[in-house]
Amino acid sequence: MKLSFNSRDYYIVGTYDSEQDKFLPDAEFTGTGSDLRIDYGKFYASKTFFDSKMNRRIIWAWVNESDSSEDDIQKGWSGLQAIPRQIWLDRTGKQLVQWPVEELNNLRDNQVYVYGKQLESDSVFEVSGITASQADIEIMFELPELEEAEFMDTSLVDPQLICDRQDSSVAGKYGPFGLLALATKDLTERTAVFFRIFRGDNRYVVLMCNEQKRSSLRDNLDKTTYGAFVDIDPRQEMVPLRTLIDHSIIESFGGKGRTCITARVYPKLAINNKAHLFAFNNGTLSVTISSLHAWSMNKARVNCWGGLDNMESC
Repeated sequence: MKLSFNSRDYYIVGTYDSEQDKFLPDAEFTGTGSDLRIDYGKFYASKTFFDSKMNRRIIWAWVNESDSSEDDIQKGWSGLQAIPRQIWLDRTGKQLVQWPVEELNNLRDNQVYVYGKQLESDSVFEVSGITASQADIEIMFELPELEEAEFMDTSLVDPQLICDRQDSSVAGKYGPFGLLALATKDLTERTAVFFRIFRGDNRYVVLMCNEQKRSSLRDNLDKTTYGAFVDIDPRQEMVPLRTLIDHSIIESFGGKGRTCITARVYPKLAINNKAHLFAFNNGTLSVTISSLHAWSMNKARVNCWGGLDNMESC
């Protein structure tokens, strides 16, 4: 069951009793940071439809601006829709999983790839050969020494607050590591999408962040840092990230779609062909890029319908 308020989309997993016409939740909604959200960034008023031809449910949502109403008036428009995502319940039945619809892959062009790249402490690696302002990146991080991770009691913390206080410039042991998107060559502007790994009670904890503190030299922008935990066990699988970049929007999917964060950013310098993309590691322990695949993305093809006798493409 989905709840949409305060410009956020929450959900509760449960069972629908058709005889009593009641929804029986597995857990109560608390109104705190522990509640499940479809996306932990700018993403709300979502709607779904069922695609019977391909037996899938697709979700589409609204993404509002992070600049001023004066900027909206100057542009002549405000807000946009996130890319369509396929959505389903994971095997454990505990949470939703989302992934960009497969048709989006038709826009991919000019692929580059990297395998087995080790990122030492305090290192940055540029992903070159693609259009960094409009790109699709899939990356897998391998962590060889998990027992060295820092301890954290997750019952006492707010993931978004950790991401804000321990941003991409604050070195931990495992993390921050991830991507610097819509960045200038000298990193004056950059939006960081990154992970931190902690040891919890009898398990490991994966934290995913989107930090916009240095996303733009412009003032008067909403540069909120977003954060959420990713329900994966790094002992059994690598830490995967897929990020879609489209000029002023960055949609990221951690843990193969278990945690999603969407952000609006407005770089002043890192625009069009002046934008760069980097993988980075600012933790004291090295991480390995097991694989990285990145593509330039072409513009979407939109069909225009002009009536039965006049169908054209534009």
